[in-house]
Amino acid sequence: MPIQPLPQFELDLAEDRKAYEALKPPSSIVVRFGFMKMVGEFPYDGAAKPGCGSKLVVRTHRGTEIGEMLTSTCPNSGCSKSVTRKQMLEYIENSGGRDYPFSTQGRVLRIATPEDMARQSAIESTRHELRRWAKEVAGSLDLPIKIVEAEPILGGERMTYYYTSEVRVDFRDLVARLAEKHTARIDLRQVGARDEARLTADYERCGQYCCCKNFLKVLRPISMRSAKVQKATLDPLKISGRCGRLMCCLRYEDETYETLRKNLPNRKARVSTPEGEGTVIDSQILTQLVLVRLDHDNRDVAFPVEEIEVLSRSARPPEKPAPPQRGQDRPPRGEGPPRTPVDRAPPARTPDPGPQPPPEPSEEHDEAVDPNATEPAGTSPAEGQSRRRRRRRRRRRGGGGPPSPGAEGPPPPA
Repeated sequence: MPIQPLPQFELDLAEDRKAYEALKPPSSIVVRFGFMKMVGEFPYDGAAKPGCGSKLVVRTHRGTEIGEMLTSTCPNSGCSKSVTRKQMLEYIENSGGRDYPFSTQGRVLRIATPEDMARQSAIESTRHELRRWAKEVAGSLDLPIKIVEAEPILGGERMTYYYTSEVRVDFRDLVARLAEKHTARIDLRQVGARDEARLTADYERCGQYCCCKNFLKVLRPISMRSAKVQKATLDPLKISGRCGRLMCCLRYEDETYETLRKNLPNRKARVSTPEGEGTVIDSQILTQLVLVRLDHDNRDVAFPVEEIEVLSRSARPPEKPAPPQRGQDRPPRGEGPPRTPVDRAPPARTPDPGPQPPPEPSEEHDEAVDPNATEPAGTSPAEGQSRRRRRRRRRRRGGGGPPSPGAEGPPPPA
C-alpha cells in the first residue's frame, strides 16, 4: 500500500524549511568527545548549520577525533535548543565547577562525512584486540595492574590505555613494549572503580544507562547516611551499583528526603491527634505518616503529619501508680497525708581553740621508743634486734604508747 503524504505534514515541512534557511551558521559549538565524555566549547567557521546531535570532526588537546554536538552558544544561532554562554557557565558551576571536565582548547573542523564515520567504526572495532594484547604484555612483565579499556582516536596521534591498580607501578618497560606496536604517543591513565564502570558498564537495575556513563561528569562521594535515610534495608547488593560502591542516584533525592524528614516529629515525642494525645512510635518519610500510640487505650494509629501537633517538652504522659511491694502496707510516695515540717536547730559550733603548743614527751614514751634501752635478762641478741626494729617502725609511724602485753616476745609453741 503506497504511503500518501498528508497536506498538513507538507505545510509543516515547508515552514520548518523556511525557518532553517533563515538561521545563520553558529560561531561556537559545545561538543562532547572521548570515552570519558569530556565537554568542550570550540569555535566554528563553516558554512553548514549543524543541529543538536550531529557528528563533528574536532581537533582537541588529544588530536583529531569524532565529537557530538550538544548545543550552540553563539547569539546568532536562532535555534530553539541553543543556550547562551552564561547559561552554560551556570550549568558547569552547578555540576562540579572546576572539577567539571570542560575544555576550550580545540576547534570544530567540519561536519563528519560518511567516510569519517566508516573510518571511526573500523578503529573502534580494534579496541578489543588492543586491550587483550596490552593485558598479555602487562602479565608478561608481572605488573599488578588491570587494563580496563583502549581508546584510539580518528587522527591516530595518541593511543590511550585506561588501567586500575592498588599500588604504585613503574611503567617504563610497559610503555616501551606498547610503543613497538603503535606509532602514536602512548598515554596511560589510572582510573578508579567508578571510572571503570563509566568505561565498561551499560545498564543498571533501573533499566536506564548508568548515570556515570550517560550524563554524570563529576563523581562525588556518597555517604552511608543517605543510604540509611532512603533505603529500608542496607543490603550491599541493593544499595551498590555496577562499580561496587554506593549508587550515585542516592545523592539525587538526598535533599528531598532531608526536607521531608524535617516535617516529621522525633520518636517518643508527645503529640496531639484528632483521637487524643499520644507518643510517636514511628514515621515514614515519603508517605508523611506518623504512627502514634494513644494514651487512653494504648492503640497504635497512623495519622498524616498535617493532623498532628507536637506538644511542648514539659508535657508528659500520666504516670500510673506503682503497685505496693509485698509486705509493704504504707501507700506509695506522694499519696499519703502531707507531713508536717519539723523545726530543727542547727548544731552548735565549738569555738576554735587556736594553735596549741606541742605536747611534752612523757617518760613512758621515751622509754617505749628508746632504741638504746636495755633488753631484759635472758633475751637473745636476735630477739633484741627484732624488738629494736619494731620500736623504730612505731617511732616512724608516730606510735608513742608502750607495747601491749603479749605483742612482743617469742611466738607461742605450736
